[in-house]
Amino acid sequence: MVASLNVTSSTSMESLMTTEQLAEFLQVPLTTLYQWRHKGTGPRGIKVGKHVRYRRADVEAWLETQAAT
Repeated sequence: MVASLNVTSSTSMESLMTTEQLAEFLQVPLTTLYQWRHKGTGPRGIKVGKHVRYRRADVEAWLETQAAT
């Protein structure tokens, strides 16, 4: 039996960024993202199997909190 995924919002369908894509987007070294993830200070990541992916909405929300501090 295969479970179907009911997606109702367009944000759910947005593509996910890899760590490399996020590093390029933020213009920071890849090692910085690894450090932020380890410390829990970076944007929220999602585990997809053994891979980490990032939603653009989560990254933008994190950037807003960075601008506020």
